[in-house]
Amino acid sequence: MLEKINSPSDLKKLGLEELEILAQEIRQIIIETVSQTGGHLAPSLGAVELTLALHYVFDSPKDKIIWDVGHQAYAHKLITGRRHLFHTLRQNGGLSGFPRREESPHDAFGTGHASTSISAALGMAIARDLQEKKNKVVAVIGDGAMTGGLALEALNQAGELDEDLIVVLNDNKMSISPNVGALSRFLSRKVTSRTFRRLKKEIERFLSSLPGGENFIQLAKRSEDSFLSLFTPGMLFLALRFDYIGPCDGHDLRKLIETFEHVKELDVPVLVHVLTIKGKGYPPAEKNPTAFHGVGKLKTEKKNTSDKIEVPTYTEIFAQTLVELASQDKRIVGITAAMPEGTGLSCFRDTFPERFFDVGIAEEHAVTMAAGMAAEGLRPVVAIYSTFLQRSYDQIIHDVCLQKLPVVFVLDRAGIVGEDGPTHHGVFDLSYLRIIPNMVVMAPKDENELRHMLKTALSYEGPIALRYPRGRAVGVPLDPYLKELPIGAAEVLMEGEDVLVLAIGYMVQPTLRAAKRLEEEGFHPFVVNARFAKPLDHNLIKQIAPKMKAIVTIEENVLAGGFGSAVMETLQDLEIHTPVTRIGLPDKFIPHGSQPTLRQKYGLSEEGIYQKIKQVFLRHGTKVKVRPITFRKRFGA
Repeated sequence: MLEKINSPSDLKKLGLEELEILAQEIRQIIIETVSQTGGHLAPSLGAVELTLALHYVFDSPKDKIIWDVGHQAYAHKLITGRRHLFHTLRQNGGLSGFPRREESPHDAFGTGHASTSISAALGMAIARDLQEKKNKVVAVIGDGAMTGGLALEALNQAGELDEDLIVVLNDNKMSISPNVGALSRFLSRKVTSRTFRRLKKEIERFLSSLPGGENFIQLAKRSEDSFLSLFTPGMLFLALRFDYIGPCDGHDLRKLIETFEHVKELDVPVLVHVLTIKGKGYPPAEKNPTAFHGVGKLKTEKKNTSDKIEVPTYTEIFAQTLVELASQDKRIVGITAAMPEGTGLSCFRDTFPERFFDVGIAEEHAVTMAAGMAAEGLRPVVAIYSTFLQRSYDQIIHDVCLQKLPVVFVLDRAGIVGEDGPTHHGVFDLSYLRIIPNMVVMAPKDENELRHMLKTALSYEGPIALRYPRGRAVGVPLDPYLKELPIGAAEVLMEGEDVLVLAIGYMVQPTLRAAKRLEEEGFHPFVVNARFAKPLDHNLIKQIAPKMKAIVTIEENVLAGGFGSAVMETLQDLEIHTPVTRIGLPDKFIPHGSQPTLRQKYGLSEEGIYQKIKQVFLRHGTKVKVRPITFRKRFGA
């Protein structure tokens, strides 16, 4: 059946039974493809019937369908002309895992972060009216994303403007982890059919016993929807001046199509409340939707089993260390925004439930709440992916840094994250954090240094950020005791001459390997683990930089305003004129693809770094010299 669907218009030729067969075929191809490519499995499986019904009733791309986040858009991609490319999902050069305007006219709005759909849809509806066009605008938003302040702001404005706008609330009681908060509990209020039928019969029996009772019964039936709204989320949306329809079964194609056909005729703000099952049709995902929200390859080749111990991830090391420190300091609290598993704070939650706070998809609130905690003597640790912390930028500046409050920002997934692409790469944080007064920014070269940095952060009397990458750590032995690092002090890894190489964070290890290769060829770079993007080690730079012919900086961050820029600013302030070559990411959005593929493409692999540093040596006329390699742990404080 799917082979016949090359555009949404092909759906309109199918009967209900054929649509139901198509739904099962779509689920099967999603499972088979994601098992090979990885991706957002459970969300897309839960939205198959909803997707088919929307495209069956509405006329995309004339009618605009905006998918919030885009986790649930795989079925949408399959029926909008991208079926033959679906096997390239999330692969470099292939289909994006999220809606992209450049990819298809059916992708009305690009996305990847939550809670944006209603605002974008309202903007499109206003533009439609001003241009006197005739089309419908539909925003599809999950109940998790509905907790975001942006979504509530948009609902408030849309109701006030009385715009012709349709909002579909896809309610599966989940964002990535189970939803939290009073709004989520309110959205889950439902009257069971058995309870409602019993109450309805009792009321009908009573009314029929009265004179003119039949008239009362007809009036009551017309008021049934209003009555139900008192016991369901309809009351909230009615207060926001939206017509409310639902809740309705999100896997009943007939009911969905009938509902959307009715809604299509309205010209007022309307919210359709749809109940779905995350992971529908794939039992493992239905049973554990959190684990199957975003997955890697499900089918893997059999590996040779051995006694080799798998290296933990940076996230796991952070989680273990935070629990260790929190067991010694009752002031430490953990805060995340709907990502307890992703950030590792689920471990902290299980150990210290009374000191753990998941605020839902509300990063701005998370940061300001942490500021309030810090103002009253607690040590809040705000663990959020680098790309999502951007959403709380004003709060970081105004509520934390301006007041010099000791809030610890832990930025997971810093740098290139891989197949989720430009909406998820954490490649801006060194730039956007280091420009804020009172902020300290650091990045570890390995998991051992991460532990010491977390200890340092929790001992620091001010705002401080710790960023680390997605994936496995280096595998170095861990020190038995945690220590505080001197703020701003770098670490010399290899003494040399002619070229000073300053690397930070994840880039230190490939830089060190490249430097050792250069040593074997007779070049002798002076290699430094900067540790801190702010403050820099001015003492080291002042003493070493003037003796060098060139300086190379290396970071997994955009070059604009990043670590290399900080080094150049420092050299300017110190009136040191040694030329600088910066290695980092260009002034463009980095596409999706595996981490190794993208690092190689942008010169951030060991080979790319080796070639670049060698070019710097050769460009500045350095003579090859053979001498022993020397190492030191750190250069003066």
